[in-house]
This record gives sequence, structure tokens and C-alpha cells, in this order.
Amino acid sequence: MQNKGPYYLTTAIAYTSGKPHIGNNYEIVLADSIARFKRRQGYDVFFQTGTDEHGQKIELKAQEAGVTPKEYVDKVAGVIRGLCDLMNISYDKFIRTTDEDHERQVQKIFRRLYDQGDIYKGAYEGLYCTPCESFWTESQLVDGKCPDCGREVKPAKEEAYFFRMSKYADRLIRHINEHPEFIQPVSRKNEMMNNFLLPGLQDLCVSRTSFKWGIPVDFDDKHVVYVWLDALTNYITGIGYDADGASTDQYKKFWPADLHLIGKDIIRFHTIYWPIFLMALGEPLPKQVFGHPWLMMGGGKMSKSKGNVIYVDDLADFFGVDAVRYYVLHETPYDNDGNVTWELIAERTNSDLANVLGNLVNRTISMSNKYFGGVVEDKGVTADVIDKDLKKTVCGAYGRVADKMETLRVADALTEIFAVFKRCNKYIDETEPWVLAKDPDQADRLSTVLYNLTEGIVIGASLLEPFMPETAEKIVSQFHTSLRDFDQMDQFGLYPSGNKVTDAPEILFARIDMKEVEKREEEIAAAQMAEASASQAADAGSNENGPDQVMDIEAKPEITYDDFAKLQFQVGQIISCEAVPKSKKLLCSQVKIGSQVKQIVSGIRAHYTPEEMVGKKVMVLVNLKPATLAGVLSEGMLLCAEDADGNLALVAPEKEMPAGAEIC
Repeated sequence: MQNKGPYYLTTAIAYTSGKPHIGNNYEIVLADSIARFKRRQGYDVFFQTGTDEHGQKIELKAQEAGVTPKEYVDKVAGVIRGLCDLMNISYDKFIRTTDEDHERQVQKIFRRLYDQGDIYKGAYEGLYCTPCESFWTESQLVDGKCPDCGREVKPAKEEAYFFRMSKYADRLIRHINEHPEFIQPVSRKNEMMNNFLLPGLQDLCVSRTSFKWGIPVDFDDKHVVYVWLDALTNYITGIGYDADGASTDQYKKFWPADLHLIGKDIIRFHTIYWPIFLMALGEPLPKQVFGHPWLMMGGGKMSKSKGNVIYVDDLADFFGVDAVRYYVLHETPYDNDGNVTWELIAERTNSDLANVLGNLVNRTISMSNKYFGGVVEDKGVTADVIDKDLKKTVCGAYGRVADKMETLRVADALTEIFAVFKRCNKYIDETEPWVLAKDPDQADRLSTVLYNLTEGIVIGASLLEPFMPETAEKIVSQFHTSLRDFDQMDQFGLYPSGNKVTDAPEILFARIDMKEVEKREEEIAAAQMAEASASQAADAGSNENGPDQVMDIEAKPEITYDDFAKLQFQVGQIISCEAVPKSKKLLCSQVKIGSQVKQIVSGIRAHYTPEEMVGKKVMVLVNLKPATLAGVLSEGMLLCAEDADGNLALVAPEKEMPAGAEIC
């Protein structure tokens, strides 16, 4: 394969506030498929990912955990890197923003920008979002909350250093207009131009004094470098950039990056702030920034506070690494959000991986063993139209896949690859090998058919390797051959005639029982709930009431059993919860009761946060007449106990019971 030159690919670096969910891991799998494909094409690829480890949020998390910030990020960074390794990510460098060489260069970059007048000292007063570590003006808020994450903001004022963004704004606008490929998809470019650049850029706060967990400004030790100037520069520090002009040969080889792959929610930082920093440093801009869509769950963005988080290691343990890779890549279109649930992965595994691919490989090897003792020979006996059409589909696949990958339409590329496997399955139906096997005069034709199938599968598996590397290797190993180079994809007939396949084909993907999927999902949910409950119990500590405490309340009139029988009580499980915007007292919960989900509004906001509610099993009055509270429909009632001081506690079953169990 001819060397096509360097190709530098990066991802957003994962924030070390906690374990990432499958939506976060989608990006690294997407990047890995691109990196692997480029390597197979002959590019000298350098693929960098890593972790973003500074900031106030980390400092607070470490305090809560009773450890130092460095101890905290060391642990989380280890988890993040472990998930990358689990998912077979072929990164060339895993950078951490606590790496000494990175921190040293950030200090040098900050000083250089200050010395040349791009950074100046001032004071900042505004509305601050701690989770996003961002200041906002009143006009930028959405419904009074952070426009990025929707959380509460608080007034803050502090001395800070600022970067003169407006100095470079016109130059960046010109660059974007002259390089239409710079921001993709086009919708992201339009958003950046219309919402941020054209209305005018404000100077950017690039240091903080209200916390210490950051890279110190070496000439003003009250300040630490603000997270975005620190984090974004990883793309150049990681390959050897030096602010004093002594950059390495590796940096000169790979910069500018060919592709920054990042989530659509942080595209502003990578297409406005980062290019302007580079302009100020006199460095070329990355060739392309692609803001990929999200992987959603049940149509909503994944969030721990909503109780709809799925972790990639849980999925990989049940479905297998390549099944998860296939699903997240295939189900997330170019510029539209994808959707993921345990059930959807199982359905796609059964339909595409077990039926289309696994069954094809198994049938082909089994027939070769049954009819020819495993020997695959091209006898040259063709059926003109059928064989030509198969070869046309197989040999033309690389061109179609490469075209899709060139425009980062990875889901479409996978569809093209599976079109090869589907065509091979159709070829079996057309040629009917079991019928040919009954006629000794058709033995050479049967041998040719099985050869053609083998060749089609090997080419398809070679195309599949960037997306499902383990599966591709398993396939070709069963045919006792190796993956085909991409520059050989248009050549049909390279499989050695007379080669022998494996004696016993391995089942690549077994069909999955949906009941087993539901069982595993419930087991994991129960474990997560138990963990959350244990954490809440630990937090409660000595605040729990003693066992001997009692209280009396005023008795209500007696009722008959018939009165009681009208009330339907069931166990419900809270699957998501959020505060009602128009109320300071109400929480709105989505409660799973059997196969139904009811929306229930409760006046318990003073006693429970939405995060605490998620996963709890509670007692629900199911047949209460629906009512509208603060503009939100409520379809039932959660039962609570209340003490003399007005403290509330949700009523829950003593033992583990399924959601929907009748309370009688």
C-alpha cells in the first residue's frame, strides 16, 4: 500500500468528573473507525485522545470524595482509558492535561499571549455556571439558566485575565467563508456564524482566582489558567508544539490536524475560541472540525440526573465489543441524533449481525466442509449474469464505502459494507448449492459458487475491519487467509484456490433472547439503584431518626373495605425526574408501573433532588384522577411519610419487588 502521507485525527478530551456513558463513548468509537480506515488506505495516521482534568468542578468533586484533586483525576482518567481499551480503540497517544509537558507549554502559551498584548488583566462580573465552568450575561441565558446545560447560574465577580477575541473575529469569519469544509456539517457552521461571530464576540475570560485546581499562571500565582485555554491546546502540545519556537519534527509533520472530531454541544469552543488562539500563536488552523450528533436514549439526551444512563462496559459485557461498536456507528446518522436502548441493540444484533453476517459465514464454511471436505476451489464454471452481478457488487463496494468515509458518513459506509453480505446471501438463494450438490455433473459449478461466496466474504470482512476489527479477523481466520489490502478491493479472485477452511465454523453472533436482555437490564438498574441508595444512606449518617421515635396524628373518619377497594396502589420505579420550572416545590417524575409509564407531580422538592429520585421504587396511588399542577399534568400520587417537623420520606417496599406489583 502506497504511503499517502500524514493524517492527524483528534477527539474532544473527556472531562474527568466521572465515568462517561455510552453517548460519550460513541465519539471515540467513531474516531477509531475513521483512524483505522485511513490507516488501511495507506495514511500515516496519528490518533490522539485523552482527558481534561482541571477546573472548579473537579476540585469540588475531590473535596466531596475526601481526596486530593490529583488522586481524583488519576482514578477517573484510569476508568476512561480503560473503557477506550475495552472498546479496542487504536489511539496513538492518550494525553492528560495534568501531564507535565502539557502544563509547561500552557504556561508558556499564556505568557506569550500576554506579552504580545492578546491577554490583558481585568475583572469579571457575571452569571457563572459551575458544571460548565462558564460565565454568561443575562441576555445569553435561556429561561434564566445556563444555555449549555440548563442548570442554575449564580452571580460571581472576580479578578481575571481576558483574551481579546474581537481582534481576530473578522479574520476567522473570512477563513470560514473561504474554507467551506472547515466546519461540518453545514448546519453547525451556520449556527456559529449567525449566533456568535456575526453578532460580535466578547473578550473571553482565560483565568480564574476562585479555585486552585488548574495550571498556575507563572507570573501571577493568584490565577490559574481557565479550562478552555488549557484543554484546547492539548491538540498541539500532545504532538510536540513549543511556544518558544522549538517544536518537534512530529509537530511539523502532523500539524495542522486533518480532523477535530467533537460533539455538537462543544463546537463553539473548537470553531471559535480554538482557531482564534491558533491565529494569535501564528499557527495554521485545523483543516476540518466535525460536530457529530448525539446518541440519545429514548429520544432524550443521556444524563445521570434523568436516570437514563447506559454504560458501554455493561453493554459490551452482554452483547460483545463489536456488536456495540456496530450499533453506535450504524444507528447515528451524519447530522441527526441516534437512539440507543438495550432492546434496540438486541434487535439490530439479531437482524444484521446474527442473521445477515453470522449466518452467511457459517453457511458458507459448513457447505464447503460438507461438499468438498473444506477445500475451496475456483473451477471457473460461471453463470454469466448471476456471477457478474455478484462480482460487480463486491468489487465496487470499496469505492462506495470510501466515498462515504471521505465525507464522514460512517453509518452509510457500514450500510454499503452490509450490502455486500446481503448480496452474498442472495447469491446463495439464486444458485441453490444444496440443489447443485445433488447432481454430480454440477460439482465444478458448486465449487465455483462456494469460491465466489468465500471471496465475497473475505472482501467484505476486509472492508469491515475499521468498524468491527475483532469480527473481521475472526472471519478471515476461519477461511485460513488474511485481511485484503484496500488497493486490492477491486480484484475478484485473489483467494488462493485450493485453500482449506476451518473444520468447525465459529458462531460469530448468537441470536439474543429478548427476555435475557430485559433481565440483564433490570439487574444492572437494580445494582445502580442499590449503589445510589447506599450512597444516600451514607450521606444521611447521624441525621436518621432513631428506632424508638414515635408520633401521633389526628384520626380521620373510619372507612369501609369497599372504600379502600376503590384505591389502586402499586409499586412504581422512578426512571427520570426533573424540577417543575414554574414551581419551587414540585418535582415531575416519570414512574414505570408495569408496562406503563405515568407522569406524577409531587410537592417534595424541598426534600429530594431530581438525582435522588431516579431509580427509587415507591408506593403509588395509580387511579387518582389526573390533575394539572403548575401547568404540568399529574397522573397519580407518590405516597410519603411525614414527621412532626414536616420532613417527608417516600414510602418504599421493604423487599425488592417488581415495578407494577400490587400493594394490598
